[in-house]
Amino acid sequence: MMKHAKTLSVLAAVVIGVIGVVSGFSRTNVHAQTPIKLYVFDGGILESDPTRYRLTKEDVGTTQLSVAAYLIVHPKGVLLWDTGAVPDENWKPTGSPVVHKLVLPDGQGRQVTIRTPLKAQLSASGYTPAQVTHLALSHHHWDHTANANAFARATWLVRQNERDAMFADKLAGTVTPMTYSALKTSKTVIVTADEHDVFGDGTVILKSAPGHTAGHQVLYVKLAKTGGVVLSGDLYHYPQERTMNRLPTFEFNEEQTRAARTSVEEFLARTKSQLWIQHDFNATAKLKKAPEYYQ
Repeated sequence: MMKHAKTLSVLAAVVIGVIGVVSGFSRTNVHAQTPIKLYVFDGGILESDPTRYRLTKEDVGTTQLSVAAYLIVHPKGVLLWDTGAVPDENWKPTGSPVVHKLVLPDGQGRQVTIRTPLKAQLSASGYTPAQVTHLALSHHHWDHTANANAFARATWLVRQNERDAMFADKLAGTVTPMTYSALKTSKTVIVTADEHDVFGDGTVILKSAPGHTAGHQVLYVKLAKTGGVVLSGDLYHYPQERTMNRLPTFEFNEEQTRAARTSVEEFLARTKSQLWIQHDFNATAKLKKAPEYYQ
């Protein structure tokens, strides 16, 4: 009788063990197969002067630049890339495009036509600012940091020289420090690698691309259906900068920008990725916007 009971006990242990292995495999497998999603948030249209990029109106066709932010939903976290040009609290949506004029701290005037607040687009996609676990900015110019303070509870991924420039006593360039001031006390990861693997599986990578600013970076996202996408930050603004080899007149370091462009082009070839130029008005207009997404 005791022998029989012992046999049943062993069998039960084996069955429980098998169930545990299968259950664990299922959880791991489901986790591994959860598709990464990429949402494109419309940040409006920026009126620009192509001569600032050593281009003419004839070169570019349209002088307008798009503004965008992007949400990457990964099984291990939710990353927001860039945060727009106009803080949500600084304007009121009407259902129609709103022309918003602002004056930067250095006295320069800018005009952005915007329709939908960033947080409204985030909500329509099923997320709140509190659910954003990671924040990364391509760089700290005004048209990329507008709503950064709303995500100060996220882990901020930034390069040391970019962070130093953001909180320097004397600020340089077209920056609006009041829009990102809360990041100073955010949980921060200082990115040091040329290619920083955000979630550890090679699908979301911050790649160094200095020159436009000291710590400028681009973002690679590997999507199951769409393939690899590199979000350009301000490595380029107009596509003609890329095809005609033109540089903006206001780079932090032109030589670094040239080197960064070469490095990113090599990365694009190696990863067989497409480049999304974030300010490219025509290309961005064709992208599907949140709550639709790419995967």
